[in-house]
Amino acid sequence: MTTASTSAANNVRPSTSRPNLFRQIFSIREMPVFVALIALVLITWALNPRFLTAQGIKDLFLNATIAMLMAAGQSLIISSEGVDLSVGSILGFSAFFTGILFVNVPNIPIIVVFIAGTLLGALLGAINGLLVTKAKVPAMVITLGTLYVFRGALNWWAGSTQYFAGDRPKSFGDMGVATVLGFPVLTILAIVVVVLVSLYQKYARSGRDLYAIGSDRAAAAVYGIPVGKRVFAAFVANGALVGLGGVLYASRFNSVGATTGTGMELDIVAACVVGGVAITGGVGTAYGAAIGALLLNTITSALTAIGVDKFWQRAVVGVLIIVAILVDRVSTIRRQDALRKKGGAGK
Repeated sequence: MTTASTSAANNVRPSTSRPNLFRQIFSIREMPVFVALIALVLITWALNPRFLTAQGIKDLFLNATIAMLMAAGQSLIISSEGVDLSVGSILGFSAFFTGILFVNVPNIPIIVVFIAGTLLGALLGAINGLLVTKAKVPAMVITLGTLYVFRGALNWWAGSTQYFAGDRPKSFGDMGVATVLGFPVLTILAIVVVVLVSLYQKYARSGRDLYAIGSDRAAAAVYGIPVGKRVFAAFVANGALVGLGGVLYASRFNSVGATTGTGMELDIVAACVVGGVAITGGVGTAYGAAIGALLLNTITSALTAIGVDKFWQRAVVGVLIIVAILVDRVSTIRRQDALRKKGGAGK
């Protein structure tokens, strides 16, 4: 009788483990975004076989690289219940500063330019962080102001000056198109950064503190989390990543000037939201935000490949953002209901 019971149990296990495995996989917050990305690529490829040529794949990743990097930084801010709307202006500052360095400091090592651009971004991020933490004003309000302040300062600094591909060293420009085993070097760099930020969010105490702050700022303070210090550090880190993105922009594109990066801030916030970073804070990852950035850029490329008008491209992105927010809200309500039921059952 025992043998029969054991045999029956063994027969049941395979059939129940598969649904559990699928349930676990699709319970990962970022999985629907990844599946949507794969589905979009396959559908577009079916409609236009030229979409997935070697050059097409390379362009998909290159076009999303800077947005992936910026979205990873923005995820630090949004997960702590904030948002940085000045990232486009910070990127413009860093990109223009890169051009100035190459023109005014001949033979400057490229690594020094990378460090300088990143530090400039960190400095501007520190200004945001200082204003947010000391003025006790919502980050959206502060960074909406610094968006215009930084952009105005860049307009004053740059004027009508632009730096073109001929103003930079050939080796620096070559980075923008270089590949390793067919994969863009800039994208590899961005992926490494995204992985590091994701590991920081998951394993570093200060990274996990950002989620606690985003979930309940007052409770986080009660539990001894240095809220101001953590939020300030998040803005500095975000600024540094955007500054790095500015250097990559100067390598990737043919010109930089006073308008570089204009309008990018909303695209980056959209990438985070679509990638599973809750706009209300407390939830989300850098790699999810990066996948969101890749998805939004792929949508634009896919719709272009099948001949859809640019107006509808923006409309599709807008609908996707609304759907992502609604899905996040529904899942949050379900989690809260499940916790309530569990708590009630425990009593």
